[in-house]
Amino acid sequence: MFLTRILGAAAMLALAALPAGAHEFTAGGLTIGHPYAFETAPTAMAGGGFMTITNEGAEADRLLAVRADFPKVEIHETVEKDGVASMQPVEAIDIPAGATVELKPGGYHVMFVGLEGRPLVAGTMIPATLVFEKAGEVAIEFAVQKRGEGDMGHMMEGMSHDSGEASE
Repeated sequence: MFLTRILGAAAMLALAALPAGAHEFTAGGLTIGHPYAFETAPTAMAGGGFMTITNEGAEADRLLAVRADFPKVEIHETVEKDGVASMQPVEAIDIPAGATVELKPGGYHVMFVGLEGRPLVAGTMIPATLVFEKAGEVAIEFAVQKRGEGDMGHMMEGMSHDSGEASE
């Protein structure tokens, strides 16, 4: 019994020692690397999700949608016009054969909209499903992490978001 507890504790320590980005998911020729989101303030209305998608297959694919347990989940891109950066929804993201596409702050990203009292908390996971044109549905988890000093996640906070709907 004592040895089992020691081995269990050692296994937990070994897992804890893995880098935060040490999770990935695969579907056919696609590899989804380190899906993550930054923690949000308790009053935040939205949060961003990021990852890399590598297509090692022979033909292109497209990320069509992301589903998760929020009122709305959209794929966005950051665009700059007249010196002002804003975020707007896109219908899909092309994933060319032999390429890696990075969803990151300041570029393409996932928006979890309607947090309303359900902030993203560091250390938790967000179950989600990526929907690809050819690879189909892929179940993943976004690891929620603290914002670091050198990350670009702070850029997300001051940008305007266009959800594709008229605002009142």
